[in-house]
Amino acid sequence: MDNDAIEYNVEKVRQELEQRKLELEREMANLYQEKFSDDQVQDSADQALSSTMESLRVSMHDAKNMEYKRIVQALRMIDEGTYGVCVDCSKGISEKRLIHYPNATRCLLCQEKYEEQARPLE
Repeated sequence: MDNDAIEYNVEKVRQELEQRKLELEREMANLYQEKFSDDQVQDSADQALSSTMESLRVSMHDAKNMEYKRIVQALRMIDEGTYGVCVDCSKGISEKRLIHYPNATRCLLCQEKYEEQARPLE
C-alpha cells in the first residue's frame, strides 16, 4: 500500500471517529436530560423502578464515556502520527483489527495481556 492510500485510510478513520465522537456527545447529553420520575410522591415500587432506571443510566453513561475517551485517544494518536502503533510493544496493530475496532490502541496480543492483568483475582 502506498503512502497516499495510507493517508486516505487514516483520514477516513479520522472522519469516522469524529462522527462517532459527536454521536456519543449527543447520546451522553440526552442521558443527562432524561427524567425517570415526575417528582411526585412515589410508592416503593415506583422508587425501585426509578432507582433501577437511574442505575441503568449511569451504566450506559459510563460505557459511552469509556468509548468516548478511547476515541479521543485515537484521534490524538492520528494527530501525533502514532495511530496504528501499539502503546505497549510499539509494533503495528493489524489492519484487520483497526478496521473492526478503529479506536484500538493495543495489538491483539498486548490487549489480551492487558485484559488478563485487569481481571480481579478469584
